[in-house]
Amino acid sequence: MSKLFGFSIEDTEPLSPTAVSPIPPNDEDGNDHYMSSGFFGSYVDLEGVYRTEFELIKRYREMALHPEVDSAVEDIVNEAIVSDLNDSPVELDLDHLNASDGIKKKIRNEFKFIKDLLDFDKKSHEIYRNWYIDGRIYYHKIIDLKKPHEGLQELRYIDAMKMRYIRKEKKKDSDKYKAPVLRDTSNPMDYEFPELEEYFIYNAKSGVPTGNMNATGPSQGIKIAKDAITYCTSGLVDRNKGNTLSYLHKAIKSVNQLRMIEDSLVIYRLSRAPERRIFYIDVGNLPKMKAEQYLRDVMMRYRNKLVYDASTGEIRDDKKYMAMLEDFWLPRREGGRGTEISTLPGGQNLGEITDIEYFKKKLYRSLNVPPSRMDGEGGFNLGRSSEILRDELKFTKFVGRLRKRFSNMFNDMLKTQLLLKNVITPEDWEVMSEHIQYDFLYDNHFSELKESELLNERLNSVATAEPYIGRYFSQDYVRRKILRQTDEEILEQDKLIKKEIKDGTIPDPATIDPETGMPLDAVSASASSMDGGAPVMEPDLESETMKPVELPKGGEI
Repeated sequence: MSKLFGFSIEDTEPLSPTAVSPIPPNDEDGNDHYMSSGFFGSYVDLEGVYRTEFELIKRYREMALHPEVDSAVEDIVNEAIVSDLNDSPVELDLDHLNASDGIKKKIRNEFKFIKDLLDFDKKSHEIYRNWYIDGRIYYHKIIDLKKPHEGLQELRYIDAMKMRYIRKEKKKDSDKYKAPVLRDTSNPMDYEFPELEEYFIYNAKSGVPTGNMNATGPSQGIKIAKDAITYCTSGLVDRNKGNTLSYLHKAIKSVNQLRMIEDSLVIYRLSRAPERRIFYIDVGNLPKMKAEQYLRDVMMRYRNKLVYDASTGEIRDDKKYMAMLEDFWLPRREGGRGTEISTLPGGQNLGEITDIEYFKKKLYRSLNVPPSRMDGEGGFNLGRSSEILRDELKFTKFVGRLRKRFSNMFNDMLKTQLLLKNVITPEDWEVMSEHIQYDFLYDNHFSELKESELLNERLNSVATAEPYIGRYFSQDYVRRKILRQTDEEILEQDKLIKKEIKDGTIPDPATIDPETGMPLDAVSASASSMDGGAPVMEPDLESETMKPVELPKGGEI
């Protein structure tokens, strides 16, 4: 434990020595502030759900083997990671990054290199599924310590049950057993602020690293520097126990309930489905022992139990075993009605599975998957967006949040690669990281229908408001309030319109007749053609050259 493997990237401008706090940092990764005397991720759980992270992850993986849970997880993974033959599942979006084209090109090349190391185009489904089920994912960033400027050499996946993130308070040898105290209340800087160290512990044996963190030896594991590990969590944390949870956690109870109700249904149907007979055998005045022997002889004489051996394919008569589904043999004393055979009816309403459907729907809701996807019977609707269920819209937003969280893995790897290759500095990364986005390939038709429907409704509203533009509404108001265009979109669209008018792609609106929608040159040309060529000049009635026309005199009748 004394040796620290890996590497560390130091910040060139650390915090000021006066900018301190007694509160330890928490990155919402499920790792609280461990004291040096604490135990490694273990505690007493009175609810009996889990005691360590090892048990927790093991339970998640067992849940994923359940058919309904597996179907729900596959739905989520298929929505988040879209595999296409031509396009990569995720690409880098640097449109909002204020940097030169050369820097952007280098960042894109390094991101493509990281995807190649992960083999993400082929293994994206498995990587995302492992992260979603476990609620965390670890990658060891391997570099050549003698040539760090060459960047990452390998990104090696680490099983989540073999790693643990530790945030521990450093203790000085002089006051090893002395807690920090505030010596002077008037001077806050006189407080002994604890110094924290953060690292990972790796143990090749799954779930072994337990016990005192101060212990040494190979059983405790190997310390690995924080910067040498890419650590991405689900973002869900049990605030009471400080453990990182998976999105499957709230479905634990629903899965157990569904399993129990299914098992009880099977047992009930097996025990109640067949009709069984009751044999009342008259034993007369025989003593108890002889009556039991007589009953046993009669039962073995008439009972025929044929069993099928699935391993060998044989059918044999197996009379030495008594099952709960067989007939009942009861003795009857002298004076009764003698030997009698009656029949017990089988169970009724065995086809009722309403409770099964209820718990299955409850399980799907706990997994954030719309219950309409449960059976797959409902056809896919390509109609208006008003017919889209609200659950599908919620599911789309949920998948979007998962993508945002999963992108932290790429962010950490890209940061390490860019810093090692001296493409940017740590100060540059703090500014640039906010504008680096990850564009996942999208395949959700519901969102496409929603966007198309919204655009159609906005264009109809613009057409309705067209006669009032310039009287009651300005053009800028219509673009901002009705079309919902931002300042950047307005500037971009104006620039593109001017360029297309200049190129002749679209006509100039100033040369278009508002009534006909045709260019003014075409309108005048069409009018001249209807008049037969050159325009005809009307004679001036008041001109002096005009002479009165005399009508011919008709003959008298």
